[in-house]
Amino acid sequence: MWLNVIGWTATAVFSSSYFFKEAAMLRRIQAAAATLWVLYGILIHSAPVVVANLIVGVAAVYTSLRLALNKGTGAGGPG
Repeated sequence: MWLNVIGWTATAVFSSSYFFKEAAMLRRIQAAAATLWVLYGILIHSAPVVVANLIVGVAAVYTSLRLALNKGTGAGGPG
């Protein structure tokens, strides 16, 4: 039962990220959803689910930090 709750919650959180206009918020929500998916993958003993979502989560956090640093230094542009 709890596995289903975690999986469906991760899906809902990830899907909700597309309703946010601000790129930084979209990435934060995607990182949170990836964290839930990693937890789900650990609980079901699925290395592909864990690794894929670690990659997604790290990419989301990295790009969020990169955008924040670019804004802080005034180095705008596409990111």
